[in-house]
Amino acid sequence: MGEKMKTFRGLTLLLLAMMLVLGACSGTNNGGGNGGNDGAAAGTDGGESAAELKPYELNVAFLNVGTVTDLPEVQEAINKILKEKINATVKLSPIDIGAWQQQINLMLAGNEKLDLLVTASGLNFGTQAAKGQLVPLDDLLEKYGQDIKKVVEPDVLKAASSNSTIYGVPSVRDWAADYGVLMRKDLVDKYNIDLSTVKTFDDLDAVFEVIKKNEPEMAAIIPESPSFAVATSLVPGLIDPLNDDNGVLPGLDNGLKVVNWFETEEYAKILTMVRRWYDAGFIPKDISTNQTNSEQLVKAGKAFAFMAHMKPGYENKSSLLTGTEMVAVRILPPVATTSSISNVMFSIAKNSGDPERAMMFLNLLYSDAELINLIDYGIEGKHYEVKSDNVIGFPSGVDSSNATYNPNFGWMWGNQFLSYVWEGDAPTVWEEQDAFNKAAKKSAAMGFSFTVDPVKTEAAAIQNVKDQYKIGLENGTLDPVKYLPEFISKLKAAGIDKVIAEKQKQLDEWAAANK
Repeated sequence: MGEKMKTFRGLTLLLLAMMLVLGACSGTNNGGGNGGNDGAAAGTDGGESAAELKPYELNVAFLNVGTVTDLPEVQEAINKILKEKINATVKLSPIDIGAWQQQINLMLAGNEKLDLLVTASGLNFGTQAAKGQLVPLDDLLEKYGQDIKKVVEPDVLKAASSNSTIYGVPSVRDWAADYGVLMRKDLVDKYNIDLSTVKTFDDLDAVFEVIKKNEPEMAAIIPESPSFAVATSLVPGLIDPLNDDNGVLPGLDNGLKVVNWFETEEYAKILTMVRRWYDAGFIPKDISTNQTNSEQLVKAGKAFAFMAHMKPGYENKSSLLTGTEMVAVRILPPVATTSSISNVMFSIAKNSGDPERAMMFLNLLYSDAELINLIDYGIEGKHYEVKSDNVIGFPSGVDSSNATYNPNFGWMWGNQFLSYVWEGDAPTVWEEQDAFNKAAKKSAAMGFSFTVDPVKTEAAAIQNVKDQYKIGLENGTLDPVKYLPEFISKLKAAGIDKVIAEKQKQLDEWAAANK
């Protein structure tokens, strides 16, 4: 899964930074869908047959994050399925991440035909819904989305809501994460480090001290991404950020009382810990300017461990990317919030000429394994081959460097648990992920989406303050004794109290409407 998951991890980190994936099935259905059925009923659910529907072309905008040179050929194969089942064809429109926001804004603001688009909590989903740029989906789901409702439970659909109306459908993927540290197993074994004694993040001091003493040229701990700080990857296990962490719910509940996270004792303790790690030499002095990802630093022998938000199979993925076996210490249990679920969804645009057909297509993405594997992996024999049972990989002579269809976006499209498993992952990874999702603690505010527009001026000013202080404080390079009070003071001057009050108002209204 190295190549496949590396791209998604990078995108997820990007979405989180902007504020801001796996079935134990092969080509058969797994998840209650009827993708194996013949005829149009599998796609429509509304009683119509394909012959009764007028031909329609769906324009679908999605994030281009991999290699899609052979997209026209794959699209042609997709359309053979769609013509039979819902008498539709699809025009797939990949948009690069860097150009996404501008192009989507132009398409939604104008009259350009657009039927389906990727939406996300980190990509202005709440604002798009509030502006009427997305089609309400409640009735469409009831009539044409029964297969979606079989695999996306009501609490998860809530995460795709705005003002108690559903405007998106989350992909079935890793909806939750747990939090901890990935370490080089060879060094853990070499120095007889007993990881069973690590129950809290503070317990890591003793582990890092061993590495510092015996491997002085190696960083004991680094962030999981250059865009993150060391503390960034543990905080989401402690709070619901309510989209942007300008007002949060500690413990994912707090009686739905929104607080300033940066003023809490818990946040101060985290900063004290990472400052202690920095002063002890566990964190590199130049960490805040580092632009090399964690796996590369471990692979180069420059780092022992990195912070991580994880899921089933994460150790194996990291081992492939670092070139050495990695072992995880999972300290905070899995949690799920609106943000973690709604960071990858599909929505129907107001510009759609046939929202019903768009929902029929969406429904197939959650029930038709043949369609999902075609989108995710391309054409069997050319873009992938079956290695064993439900496990696939590149054909002989093909790898990520010369593949003509290697999109790395299975986490984006419908029910990923219907797809094959890429070689390197456990064949049961989708079953494990499904159980992991279901066991996660869900936020009391699941389904709440903050609309920042009423306080967007303050939010912009707050972000400027964060850019000045946050990464330094959370990497330990800034002394919290001196700079945390300064950070808090400047946040208040920027208007964080006003933002929190607005967020509390919206949350109260949401809670009243969802009793």
